[in-house]
Amino acid sequence: MGSDLRVEDIMSQPVITVHIGKTVKDAASVMKKNKVGSVIVVEGKKVKRAKGIITERDIVHKVVALGKDAKSIKVEDIMSKPLLCIEPDATLEEAARAMRQQGVKRLPVLKGDDLIGIISEADILRIFPAVIDLIEERAAIL
Repeated sequence: MGSDLRVEDIMSQPVITVHIGKTVKDAASVMKKNKVGSVIVVEGKKVKRAKGIITERDIVHKVVALGKDAKSIKVEDIMSKPLLCIEPDATLEEAARAMRQQGVKRLPVLKGDDLIGIISEADILRIFPAVIDLIEERAAIL
């Protein structure tokens, strides 16, 4: 992408999460309340360990379309895992490449084992015009 921007520069915080043991209905309610299309499934109280992700698509395909009861299915039963993650100091180009290669739209950001943010295709696309401006400015200087 030709910029020095890092994942940590544009990642979303705080990460919207749901704990292992909660139901799919709980996860859907959290998603609706926070106006997001996914939640990270975590375990632990003080330090949240990311275990998986649930997206709107997971709920539709793995619960609703199969006629299952969202109040009785646990999040760990439908979450996507293993969780594909990225480090905060990775470049946006590395994040975009990882999303494309893995066929995902979101990457949780981990510092060590700690969940510190999430980056999505939408986050990258939102700043893309600014990146183009930076490239044009640099080209004009040279």
